[in-house]
Amino acid sequence: EKMITDNRVLFHRVANTLNYLDIKTVVVSCGTCYDQLQGYQFDKIFPGCRIIDIHEYLLEKGITLGDAGGGGYLYHDPCHSPMKLQDPMKTVKALVGEGVQKNDRCCGESGTLGVTRPDISTQIRFRKEEELKKGEAALRASGKAPAQGDVKILTSCPSCLQGLSRYGNDLNNGLLEADYIVVEMARKILGEQWLPEYVAVANAGGIERVLV
Repeated sequence: EKMITDNRVLFHRVANTLNYLDIKTVVVSCGTCYDQLQGYQFDKIFPGCRIIDIHEYLLEKGITLGDAGGGGYLYHDPCHSPMKLQDPMKTVKALVGEGVQKNDRCCGESGTLGVTRPDISTQIRFRKEEELKKGEAALRASGKAPAQGDVKILTSCPSCLQGLSRYGNDLNNGLLEADYIVVEMARKILGEQWLPEYVAVANAGGIERVLV
């Protein structure tokens, strides 16, 4: 409760400092953060403000892979999905193409579950591994992925991304590469050097620094 109160105070300070800006949208990239921020009553801190997941924001702005997509992906829908406006798979397919297949079952990470209860997490992991192998087979059978080679699984949760990275060697015919949807899009649209290029621009005055 104290942390929530402290954070709300901090956001009020941010709002006062940035009162010359008309902040109407707060973009998040984590379902747990989304749910937590909803309890902060952002509409009272930033009047008329909304909270939206970054993937839904990109779709709203018409930023998709388009012709650059089309490749086959697996998609892991987080237990705490940040996508609230429509069925997450509809958003994912609109962003990266129709060649994406949903892969069910919890990844076993669940925030700190993998650390605090490894016994439970390990059992969940075995079931997810089975699901990944089934997804791999279906993706290869559809022709969206080659018969041999690595398969990429996308997600929209930082905790799940960490959890999925543990399955790298568990496929039958290749490695499993886990990544964030928005990172895959940045790589395809902006190029492989998108991150260092962004950091360089940000460090050269591309970000406004505010003391609160």
